[in-house]
Amino acid sequence: MLSIIIPTLNSAKELPATFASLMPALLEGAISEVIIVDGGSTDDTLKMADESGANIIVAETKGRGPQLSTGANAAKNEWMLFLHSDTELEDGWHLEVMKFIKSEDNKTVTPNAAAFKFSLKDKGLAPKILAKMVALRCALFSLPYGDQGLLISRQTYDACGGYPHFPIMEDTDIIRRLPSPVKILQSRAFTSAEKYQKEGYLKRSTRNLYCLAAYYRGLPPEKIYQIYTKSST
Repeated sequence: MLSIIIPTLNSAKELPATFASLMPALLEGAISEVIIVDGGSTDDTLKMADESGANIIVAETKGRGPQLSTGANAAKNEWMLFLHSDTELEDGWHLEVMKFIKSEDNKTVTPNAAAFKFSLKDKGLAPKILAKMVALRCALFSLPYGDQGLLISRQTYDACGGYPHFPIMEDTDIIRRLPSPVKILQSRAFTSAEKYQKEGYLKRSTRNLYCLAAYYRGLPPEKIYQIYTKSST
């Protein structure tokens, strides 16, 4: 069975769709716990999480990296699925995930990790182009981002050192430390397009690439976070 780990911060608007996409897997017994790690929400996030039956942890340190790490430490199952709070999984996703887990558990080597195909909750040419660019990045560099989810076993997670306590780039950092390339599943993860719609697809995509390049050049994540937040205001 799966442990679902979701970091939140004022996520009340997005959580209903995320929870709804998990419901079939919960009803069929594929998920045994949903862990919400909150970074200090002031909206109805915690109320919504409580009403859904999720386990709630208030993180001592804010930031997606520390929150993901906290959730992993609390998870009880061998396999964990890390999701962003504004990500909705495609119908039937859990069937593919359980098949993947079964195949990996039967191997004698360290289990592989997996992520979903990227898609945005938006229509038009821009989101389609972006989805194709993400697919190309994953095919060439095996580098999915956190909004594609990360399915990983406890064995693999512990062996690579887990999520770093970074305010940003925590998803890229853990992917680089995995022992083998991440498998991209056929099921899609639909992420909110609100930030792209607000900032513009070109501007946001360019900034994301700049942050990635800065990370690979060795710029500290704290500095990258400053650049990221400044340019998004």
